Amino acid sequence: MQSIFGTDGIRGRFNEEITYSLAYKVGYALGSSLEEKNPILIGRDTRISGEILLQAITSGLKESGRKFINIGICPTPAIPFLIKQESLSGGIMISASHNPPEYNGIKIFDNDGQKISKYFENKIQKLIEESNLHISIPRKVIPINTDKDLLDVYIKSLIQTMGGENLNGLKIILDTCYGSATTCAKKIFQSLGADVKVINNSKNGLKINMNCGSTNLESLKKALRESPADMGFSFDGDADRVIGIDSKGNVLDGDHILFLWGRELMEQKNLTNNLLISTQMANLGFEKAWNNIGGILHRTDVGDKYVHDAIKKKKAVLGGEQSGHILSKINNFSGDGILTALQISKYCKKKNINLNDWLKSSFKPFPQKLTNINLDFNINKLNPKTKILIDQTIENFQAIYSDNCRVYIRPSGTEPVMRVLVEAKSHEKVHSLSSEITIKILSEINKIIN
Repeated sequence: MQSIFGTDGIRGRFNEEITYSLAYKVGYALGSSLEEKNPILIGRDTRISGEILLQAITSGLKESGRKFINIGICPTPAIPFLIKQESLSGGIMISASHNPPEYNGIKIFDNDGQKISKYFENKIQKLIEESNLHISIPRKVIPINTDKDLLDVYIKSLIQTMGGENLNGLKIILDTCYGSATTCAKKIFQSLGADVKVINNSKNGLKINMNCGSTNLESLKKALRESPADMGFSFDGDADRVIGIDSKGNVLDGDHILFLWGRELMEQKNLTNNLLISTQMANLGFEKAWNNIGGILHRTDVGDKYVHDAIKKKKAVLGGEQSGHILSKINNFSGDGILTALQISKYCKKKNINLNDWLKSSFKPFPQKLTNINLDFNINKLNPKTKILIDQTIENFQAIYSDNCRVYIRPSGTEPVMRVLVEAKSHEKVHSLSSEITIKILSEINKIIN
C-alpha cells in the first residue's frame, strides 16, 4: 500500500483519496497508538465533507476506546496550542488547507502539539494496512457536541502575544476566505482597537479558497482599492497561512515577512546566529539581501514540517515559507496566519511606519515563475525504479544553472502536478528558461513512463 501521508498529513479529494472508511481507520489507528490516556482534540475547517469525516474519525476513536473533544470549526493552529494548554493526548485537524472545496485532509498532532513524526506516520500506516475493520457508512450525519469555550482560550492567547500593545488607529481589511479564520479573526483585531473590515467572512465550505484567500489576492486588492486602508491580510482555508497587501496593492509574501520580521529580531539581538529557515521556494533576491546584512538563510525541502525540523535542529527562532506559512518562537513554532498578521501590524504601529514604506525597505525580489505541469499520474505512486529515473532527470535540470539563476523542480505532495520554479535577474531569462525546461522535462518524463 502506497503511503497515505504526504508533505502535510493526509490529503486528497473527498470520496476518492479521502473516504469515510479511511478516516474511520485513521481515528482507530491513532486511538490505538497514543500512549497518553487524556482526550484527543478534533477541529475542522468549513468544508462540507468535514462533518462526515468528523463522524468517521470520532467513530474510529470510540472503537479504539478513546475519548475526544470536538472544538468545531477553528484555525489549524488552535489545535496544537490547546493540546499543550489542556494537556491532551493529541489532536486532529480536518482540513485541506489552501486546496479547493472538493479536497479535504487529516493533520495529526502529538501530545506536544507537534505534527507527528515519520515514525508515527509509519505506525499508523501499518495499523491501517493490517486493519480488517468492515466500515459501513451511516445514512445520516449525527451532530457531535462542540466545546466552544476552548476557541475562546485560543483567541485570548493570540491577544496576549501582543504584550499589551494595541492596534488603535490602524485600518485593516481581512480576507477570511470562507474558512477557519471566519471564527475569530475579526473579533481579535477589533478587540485590539483596529478599524476592521472583513470580506468573504461567512462559513461557506462550497466557497473556501475559491477566488479568494492567500492563493488568490484579487478580492483583497479590490477591497483595498474600494475602501482604502493601511493594510490587508488574506488567510488560507485553515488560517495557518497569511499574505499581506499594503495600501498601494503591493504583496507582502512569506519571504518579505521573514526578511522584515527577521531584521527586527536581528537588530534586537534576538535572532540566533542571525539565522532564518526557509525552503527551496524562497526567492534568490531574499537570500542575497539577507546575506548582505549579515544574515544566514538555511533552505529545506518544501513543507512546514521540514522547516520545523530545521528550526529545532539549528535552534533558530523564526522560519517559514514563501506561501505565508510562518513559524516563530512565540507559539512554539506552530504556523499561525492570524498571529503573523498581528505581529506585522504591531511592528507597523510601534515603528510608526505604514506597511507600504516598511515594505519598500525590504529586498527586491528576483523575477520568478512557477509553472505547474499537469500529469496523468501521481509520481508518489510510481514504482521505485521509475521514480528514481524521474528524480535523476529533475536533478540534472537543477544542476546546470548559475549563481544568478536558480531552478527548482518538485512533484506536488498533494496533486498529480510537477512544479517548476525558475528565477533569474531578468524577466526575459526567466520566461525563456521556464518554457524551455517545462517542454524538456515533460518530454523526458513521458519517455520514462512510456
